[in-house]
Amino acid sequence: MPTVTVDPGSGALRVGSRTLFPLCLSNGPPPDGRAPNGRNALEEVAAAGVNLIRTGAAVWGPETAPGMIQLERQKLDAAAAHGLFGWLWLGDLTDLPPRPSPNTPSEREKLLATVVNGLKTHPGLGLWKGVDEPRNPARGDKWIRPAGLVRGYERMGQLDGKHPLVLIQAPGSTAAQLTPYRPAFDVTGMDIYPVSYPPGIHGGAKNKTVTVVGDWARVIGQAAGPKPFWMTLQIAWTGVVRSKDRPAVVPRFPTLQQERYMAYQSIVDGARGLVFFGGHLTQVCTPADARAGWNWTFWERVLRPLLAELTSDDVLPALVAPKAKAVVKAGISGVEVATRQDGRTLWVLAVRRDGGTSTVGFTGLPSKHDGQQLTRGEVLSEWVQEPPPPPLLPGEEILRRVGVEDRGFRDWFGPLDARVYRFRL
Repeated sequence: MPTVTVDPGSGALRVGSRTLFPLCLSNGPPPDGRAPNGRNALEEVAAAGVNLIRTGAAVWGPETAPGMIQLERQKLDAAAAHGLFGWLWLGDLTDLPPRPSPNTPSEREKLLATVVNGLKTHPGLGLWKGVDEPRNPARGDKWIRPAGLVRGYERMGQLDGKHPLVLIQAPGSTAAQLTPYRPAFDVTGMDIYPVSYPPGIHGGAKNKTVTVVGDWARVIGQAAGPKPFWMTLQIAWTGVVRSKDRPAVVPRFPTLQQERYMAYQSIVDGARGLVFFGGHLTQVCTPADARAGWNWTFWERVLRPLLAELTSDDVLPALVAPKAKAVVKAGISGVEVATRQDGRTLWVLAVRRDGGTSTVGFTGLPSKHDGQQLTRGEVLSEWVQEPPPPPLLPGEEILRRVGVEDRGFRDWFGPLDARVYRFRL
């Protein structure tokens, strides 16, 4: 059973000797389901680059726990068979009340120990998921205070030191309000689903566009401090699901350009993992997808092309690389930039959140490395089409290059453009 840790330098996951940028489906397709191409459902998503599947349950009970543990082990068996790891939801079990006496655990703590001890040795387990959105404004005055979650996190460390605990928050709180949760997790994160009719109803922010993802990424990043965070992005969510109580709701899904932008903006603003939520909401699926138990239409049109790009041999190293010492900046405020470096390779990731279409100047590249002048960079990531272009063959040139002059470069950027540049030092 490999130990799963958080790399202190990059915030990426370390699973044994492997380094992973988490790409999670919440929830994934049925383990025994089939993709439209006839392939096993988990085999299909794993082949495209998914490495985590959310499992677990919102509610655990002492009477049902033995059967639920057995069911979870079966889910982890199926995930592990395809090289996937489970992100296992413990419901509210990690919100622990104080012990009645020092040596007397509460009933919830006993149940937590039963569940964790029953699952922690499974080789398919990757991480634990704690209480969902504890400071969600929708909870009103019943939002979950940090103290119980800190007790739960400390107890989890005693029960299982080999799998990190992830705590995901809802939008709507300030960084100052979320910072007290920092002692209660190894990894935190934020849910944000901005695509709806009308736009931007999730989170209640003034910004109603998909660029609000970056706003909330900066909030949760500040609250996380030195610890890493993930962003949960939209396939679908309850706000786009029509029901008897909301018969006028019109379903809406992100386009490939929107999903791609949200993914890259999350990464540029510091996210060290991405979760894609709502493929299992069959109420908004086509009839064929509803029968299959998952939104394969969105997968084929949007998510699979995006994952092909994120997990490509060119782009993936940038996602797990540490921050660079060099700080590259854009010449206009509407372009966000992140700089990563691993050894002699430096990556610049950039997204345009507002403004029109224009050339943008970037400055701050290293002037020289080992006495060699930096003269050009490669554009690794800029396509938005389905299907994606075929991979380069040996000896073929990269699609495009940018010239370097005075420690900077220029390139065209339009609304929602996202690019990855690579510079060989």
